[in-house]
Amino acid sequence: MTLAFLALILLNGCKERYVTYSDAEYVMFADTLATYPVQKDVEYFSIPVVSTVVKDHDRTFGVEIIDKGSNAIENLHYRLQSNTITIKAGENRADVQVHGYYDNIEATDSLGFTLQLIMADELEMPLYGKRTKAVLMKSCPFDINDFTGYSVLTSMFLYQYSVTGRYQRLVYTEKHPTEENMIICRNWINDGYDITMSFNADDPMKPFVTMDKGQVASDEGSFFGIAHGDDKILVASSSLYDSVFYPCGRYLYIWTEMYVEDLGTPVGTVGHFYNIMEWISDEEADRLMREEGM
Repeated sequence: MTLAFLALILLNGCKERYVTYSDAEYVMFADTLATYPVQKDVEYFSIPVVSTVVKDHDRTFGVEIIDKGSNAIENLHYRLQSNTITIKAGENRADVQVHGYYDNIEATDSLGFTLQLIMADELEMPLYGKRTKAVLMKSCPFDINDFTGYSVLTSMFLYQYSVTGRYQRLVYTEKHPTEENMIICRNWINDGYDITMSFNADDPMKPFVTMDKGQVASDEGSFFGIAHGDDKILVASSSLYDSVFYPCGRYLYIWTEMYVEDLGTPVGTVGHFYNIMEWISDEEADRLMREEGM
C-alpha cells in the first residue's frame, strides 16, 4: 500500500467514486503484521510508525498494548522502551523501540503482541487502521562450528532415485580449511563425492545457504544405471526456491538443482530437489550406525 498517495475505490450502487489522498495527514504503523528478530546482543528492535506528511513541529502519539490477539507476555517476553513516540519536525517516521528477552524465548515459540496508536480519530487512515501485530522470532548467533560433525541428510533426490530405497544418509561435515563460513559435506548423496555449502547470516531474519554450481555429487551409473552425459551428476543451489538455515536448531533446508552435462555442454536437468540436513551428536550418530546401518 502506498502511504504518500492512496486511492480508494468507493462503490455506490453502479457508480464508482475515486477518493485521492495526497495532502491529508494520516499516521499509522508501517506494517499491520511483521516478524522481528530477538537477538542476544541487540538490546532493541524497531517497529516503525509513519506519517503521510511532514510537519514543521514535533508530533507525539501514545502507544498501547492490546491484550486481544497477544500471547507474548509483557516484561517476560518483551517490553516497550516507552509508551509514546515522537515524529520530529521535518520528518515522517518514528520507531517504537522494543526489548526482547532473548533467554525467555524458545526457538520453537510462536509469540506475538498487538500495539495500537493513541491519536485523534481523523489521523487514522480508512481501511488501514492504527494497529500492528508484532511476531517475535528468536535469532541465535551464527557459529559455523554448529554445522560441523555428523548430520542426517533427508533428500528427495534419494527418495526418487536411490536403488536401496533409502532416502536418508549420515553425512559428516567439517569446516573448509580456507573459505570462511563454508563446510565440506563428505559423501553427500554418494560415497566418494564431497560437496561444499556456504552460509550467510547477514540478515538475521533470513539466514541462507548456497551451493556453488558445477559440483559433482555422484556418477550417473549409481542412480540411473547408464550415463546420459559424461557420467557426472552435477549439483547447485536451485534458482527456483530459497534455501535457509536455522542457527537455533542446527538444521537447514536446501533446494538443489541436479543436472547432467557432456564435456560442459548441458544435456538436461534431472530436477529440483528438497533436502534437509539436521546436525546430531556423536552419540546419536554412533547409534544410527549401529542400529540403522547408516
